[in-house]
Amino acid sequence: MRQTVVAGNWKMNKTPAQTTELINELKPLVAESANKCIVCVPFTSLANAIEACKGSNIEVGAQNMYFEESGAYTGEIAPSMLTEMGVKYVIIGHSERRQYFAETDETVNKKVIKAFEHGLVPIICVGESLEQREQGITVELVSMQTKIALLGLSAEQVKKTIIAYEPIWAIGTGKTATSDQAQEVCKAIRDTVADVFGKDAADEVIVQYGGSVNAGNSKELFAKEDIDGGLVGGASLKAQDFSVIVNS
Repeated sequence: MRQTVVAGNWKMNKTPAQTTELINELKPLVAESANKCIVCVPFTSLANAIEACKGSNIEVGAQNMYFEESGAYTGEIAPSMLTEMGVKYVIIGHSERRQYFAETDETVNKKVIKAFEHGLVPIICVGESLEQREQGITVELVSMQTKIALLGLSAEQVKKTIIAYEPIWAIGTGKTATSDQAQEVCKAIRDTVADVFGKDAADEVIVQYGGSVNAGNSKELFAKEDIDGGLVGGASLKAQDFSVIVNS
């Protein structure tokens, strides 16, 4: 049976000191949870997060990485820099990275492959815009994004992957896909994995929902058959709210 995995994407929020404070507040609130809890903090706060999470059931992820080992890539972070710190997860292809920083399906795939080379678990983001949803191409688009992101992986690697369905129109807008809408697309992602990598891989891959997940809607969303937790934005910045989601 798949474990429920809840990851907080802090985005460009919290200084290192604030990171320590928030994690220390969160730890006792999720200590008894059977679900996996991950905090994905800014690069500048990773060291503080790793130190604060020691001895707890909270794991640490980064929000991005580059697909080269080293070189003249000013401002970028190599995967080995993350693993040496003790980072275990990395968000790849978030819609904000695609929108503001020109990431493509192809660069997402390069990052996913590189993440696995270094033992990092990728949290791969896929999702459609409001215009694309209104055009009726959501399933087709998300299926294509999923196939490209996973290109070149083995079925065993796919089993370890986390895929987050994040409808762009629901990120930070207060709008949330209904639980049925979210389930429909998460099932389509799992069906896509089954078509390419087989039923075993599809049964094990973690598929999250993200897009204005909050303490009020998480339980209903996570109860759906193909939704294995969430990638949580704003609500992950408040320990009390995030703990309710983690414990859903």
